[in-house]
Amino acid sequence: MVEKSGSAVWQGNLKEGQGTVSTESGVLSDQPYSFKQRFEGAPGTNPEELIGAAHAACFSMALSMMLAEAGITDTKVETKSTISLDQDSGGFTITRAHLVSTVSGNGDKAKIEELAHKAEKGCPVSKVLNADVTLDVTVA
Repeated sequence: MVEKSGSAVWQGNLKEGQGTVSTESGVLSDQPYSFKQRFEGAPGTNPEELIGAAHAACFSMALSMMLAEAGITDTKVETKSTISLDQDSGGFTITRAHLVSTVSGNGDKAKIEELAHKAEKGCPVSKVLNADVTLDVTVA
């Protein structure tokens, strides 16, 4: 079993408060986040951006493994995950994670696209999201 952690500290109320987010590895260390960064586009990070980065990384790794197993070589996977946060009657819900990926490699383009759609549903971060996960893939 692999266990990794992230942590956050928040001080104050929702709109005027502020916090910091860190990762176990130290790649992120006390990075500030706030209501303005999350909902008003102020510079800085926010939970949805971090989930998007994790999702894009996870999908890219899962797909690269599948490509190698299929004998596709010299691969490159570039992915962006856009996370949608919508207001509902209970507050806010992440409702969608949309992947856009450009994949290149030496092998059958149809097979690469098939494996991309398999990775879309199969990567661990896609599985943990209780949202509609979709993918647009370009095989270069």
